[in-house]
Amino acid sequence: MTEIFEKLIEASSHGKAVCFCVVIETNGAVPRHAGSKMLVYSDGTTFGSVGGGGVEDQTIAAALNSLKNGKPQILHYSLNAREKNAVGICGGDVTVYIEPQMAQPVLLVLGAGHVGKSVAKFAQLLDFRVIVSDDRAELCTSGLIPGNVEFLPVPMREIPNHLEINEQVYIVGVSRGSDVDLAGLPAILEYKPAYIGLIGSLKRWAATKKGLKDLGVPEDRIAWIKSPIGIDIEAETPDEIAISILAEVIQARNA
Repeated sequence: MTEIFEKLIEASSHGKAVCFCVVIETNGAVPRHAGSKMLVYSDGTTFGSVGGGGVEDQTIAAALNSLKNGKPQILHYSLNAREKNAVGICGGDVTVYIEPQMAQPVLLVLGAGHVGKSVAKFAQLLDFRVIVSDDRAELCTSGLIPGNVEFLPVPMREIPNHLEINEQVYIVGVSRGSDVDLAGLPAILEYKPAYIGLIGSLKRWAATKKGLKDLGVPEDRIAWIKSPIGIDIEAETPDEIAISILAEVIQARNA
C-alpha cells in the first residue's frame, strides 16, 4: 500500500498527471476488497489494481476521461451476470472512486533574454512550473533569473528529449531570432502543447512561417502558433511585454 502513495508523490514531483482510483465499497463476491487502489497515468499505463477484467477496463477508461476534464467520479459496477450492464460474473457489486491529480501546468520560456527574464519573473506568481531554455548556458542561471525557475540550457531542438511536451505545457517563444526558431521549432511541433506563441513582428512571423513550410512542417501544426504573441496593450518595456504575453497565456489556460 505504501508503494502506491510513493508512486503518487513521484508523479506529482515530476509534473505528471495521474488518476487515483480506490474501491470504496463492495457487496457480495468481488475480485478486490474495499480499499484496493490503482493509479492510471495519462498514457493509459497503470500501477496497482481495482479488480482486473471489466471493472478495471472501465475504470481505466473513466480515469483517462477524468484526466481530460479534471473532474472526479464515483462509478458503480455490477458483477451479476444476470444484469444487463454487468461487467463480470462474480455476482457482487463494486463502487470505485476516481480522483484526478492534475499536474501543475508548465510555462516553457524559449529564450533567456530581457523579455524571457520578465516572463519568468511574473509567471512564478501565476502557479506555473516555470522552465527557461536557451542554448546560451551562461544566461540560464539563478543569478540572472532568480526564484523558483528550472533551466534547460540546450538547443531548442533537444528540448523534447528533456521535457514531455503535452497539453499541460504552455510555450512562450521569445528567442533572439527567426533562425533560432527554425532550427528548433520542427522538433517541438512534433508534439501538441496547450499553447505556443512566438514574439516578433508580422514580417518576422511571415519569414518563420515560410521557413517552417519549407522544412516540411505540416500547415495544421504551424497553425498552432500564435504570432505575434501577446494581447495588444501598446507594450514597450520587457515587463509590459511579459504582462501582455502572460495575459494571453492565462486566457488560453482558462479557456
